[in-house]
Amino acid sequence: MSAGSLFDVTGKTVVVTGGSRGIGRMIAEGFVQAGATVIISSRKADACADTATELSARGPGACLAHPADLSTAEGVDSLAARVAEVAPILNVLVNNAGATWGAPIDEFPDSAFDKIFDINVKGVFSLTQKLLPRLRAAGTDVDPARVINIGSIDGIVLSRTDNFSYGASKAAVHMLTRKMAATLAPQRVTVNAIAPGPFPSKMMAYFLDDPERRKAVESAVPLGRVGTPEDVAGTAIFLSSRAGAYLTGTVIPVDGGSAGTR
Repeated sequence: MSAGSLFDVTGKTVVVTGGSRGIGRMIAEGFVQAGATVIISSRKADACADTATELSARGPGACLAHPADLSTAEGVDSLAARVAEVAPILNVLVNNAGATWGAPIDEFPDSAFDKIFDINVKGVFSLTQKLLPRLRAAGTDVDPARVINIGSIDGIVLSRTDNFSYGASKAAVHMLTRKMAATLAPQRVTVNAIAPGPFPSKMMAYFLDDPERRKAVESAVPLGRVGTPEDVAGTAIFLSSRAGAYLTGTVIPVDGGSAGTR
């Protein structure tokens, strides 16, 4: 037993949805630098391709791009077909693609629930379902296949913003994680969730790009800072390595203590 072997993901095939920016990109980069082959998806083809080129150059792993809108059945089918072309088995699926919506309660539209739940919840289930044959083919007793769903602390504790459908969708992701974990454990597939707190991303840009608002965000975090790429990529790699092989059905807050100390 060595630290190197415990956290080794060299040679694994990994899918990261929403991998062209934000937390998805952070996770994808971590896997590439750890020696995995990573397939990233996003709706914007140019951004997806540019990110894959940039991450591949940082090796020793490789990054491939496949644009897809995972809020649609066509997008899910397209990504599943691409994965089938690239690898006979899939070791890790990171369901990160997501969206948010904010509006006062009296103005919050029905369409905001349809859009957010389609991508944040239904998309997670549908893609996992489509990729199950390749996940099952990868799993063994000591090295199961891994599904990592990206939830949010907004699905654990109350948000200070009017993101009614987003918080509800992430709470649904956490419960979906537990249900899928119970169902797939006998099939040698683990399912866990990461619930990030504040990280640099498009969703958080309004708060973090302004010095005063950023200070307010950081002061609300017990550890006094926002997350870094190492924080979330390290958690994903842990869950995907031998060190994390005996965990399933967990929701891990990676939030500087925000959820655990309230």
